[in-house]
Amino acid sequence: MVTTYGHIAAILGARSSARIVGYALNAVSLEQREIIPCHRVVNRNGELSGKMHFETPYAMRQALENEGVEFIGECVNMAKHLWIPEDSA
Repeated sequence: MVTTYGHIAAILGARSSARIVGYALNAVSLEQREIIPCHRVVNRNGELSGKMHFETPYAMRQALENEGVEFIGECVNMAKHLWIPEDSA
C-alpha cells in the first residue's frame, strides 16, 4: 500500500501542509529508511515525486514493485494500492 503526502498531513491535522511532509521525509537518512518506509509516500496522482531523494532515480519504484505495488505507466495504481490513514486517536 501507498499513501500521499496530503493524507499524512491531514491525519496530522495540517491538511494544507503536504509539502512539509515531503521535507520531513527527505530528511530521513538512508539508514532510517529501513524503519521509516518513505518509498511508500507518493503524490496525489501516484507519481514518485520523491524519487530523486533515493540512492538512484529507480530505487523508489523498485522498492515498491518488490512489495507488489503495480504501476500504470509512471504512476502507482492508486485505485488498487492507496491507503488512507484513519484517525485512531
